[in-house]
Amino acid sequence: MIKVLLADDQALVRAGFRALLDAQEGITVVAEASDGAEAVRLAKVHEPDVALMDIRMPGVDGLAATREMPSGVRVIILTTFELDEYVFEALRGGASGFLVKDTEPAELIQAVRVVAAGEALLSPSVTRRLIAEYATRAKEPRGTAALEQLTDREREVLALVGTGLTNDEIATRLFMAPATAKTHVSRAMIKLAARDRAQLVVIAYESGLVRPGWL
Repeated sequence: MIKVLLADDQALVRAGFRALLDAQEGITVVAEASDGAEAVRLAKVHEPDVALMDIRMPGVDGLAATREMPSGVRVIILTTFELDEYVFEALRGGASGFLVKDTEPAELIQAVRVVAAGEALLSPSVTRRLIAEYATRAKEPRGTAALEQLTDREREVLALVGTGLTNDEIATRLFMAPATAKTHVSRAMIKLAARDRAQLVVIAYESGLVRPGWL
């Protein structure tokens, strides 16, 4: 059973999501929060698998709440606009992806299942747009000692993940089997303590492996 926490300051939005999700086999809403502080508190009590988190809430907002979420809770950011100015900050803070609030019901259900399974909710095209948007106002990339743990091939694969390529596309680019590309991605995630592919994108950009103009 996938346990879901809803965090949104609009009761009507929460009610709609609850009705939709509770009607699905294998999914249950275990708690609702109207602000970020309540979301963090309820997450510690109910230990949900997935939190649907609005960014703009009174008091503690969704960004701060995402950073404070207990380990094991995967966060999907809910936003009104596809390229909300805070989305990249949310990913940096540990979110596994984002959805716009007018997402089709079937897409929301699929998103919850995908994130609960440990995958990042970022399509390659969205990843590219996110980085391009962020790059227009980013400061000089910061190096990270963590990359020293990676092999040369893992660094190469990480850079391609950062540009939004799928495992199959990486395999084609580097003349390797898709399974091998997936293995390199998995090893990079473990070494860099990244929750999922979304976190790898953030690390790749902030370490300087991906720079503006590469997309």
